[in-house]
Amino acid sequence: MNNINFRIGFGYDVHKFSDKRKLILGGVEIPDSIGLEGHSDADVLLHAVCDSILGAAGFNDIGNQFPDTSQEFKNISSLILLERSYGLLKEAGWKVGNIDSVVILEEPKIHKYSGIMRENISAILETDSVMIKATTSEGIGFVGRKEGCVAYSTALIYK
Repeated sequence: MNNINFRIGFGYDVHKFSDKRKLILGGVEIPDSIGLEGHSDADVLLHAVCDSILGAAGFNDIGNQFPDTSQEFKNISSLILLERSYGLLKEAGWKVGNIDSVVILEEPKIHKYSGIMRENISAILETDSVMIKATTSEGIGFVGRKEGCVAYSTALIYK
């Protein structure tokens, strides 16, 4: 395979809803929606993507890279966290092959925003292979009770 090195990473994040915040997913503000509680902007999708690329490259997770004990990251856009995470990969010689992710929440429906989310992530990670899917938990568990939102992400990186 011409000495190409591939690695796969997995990311997960969860945040509970807060009526004191705006809902940001994939770097997009979702209007007329209750937000997510967190130290940064609480963008569960971007946090899961960060963890998937960081893990694939063998770096510590997003919580170690950007600790919630640091005021530097208070209310920071997770687009910046994704840029910094990708910077670590690039410095180590990695490129992103693809991202496959899913956001799980009962509402709002986010399908109409997924194109903009993909564009945001693709631009930062320098790949046109970003997939964002959305589903519900069919009314089951804390997501079904509309207490929070979950995101999962896988990343394929290569040298």
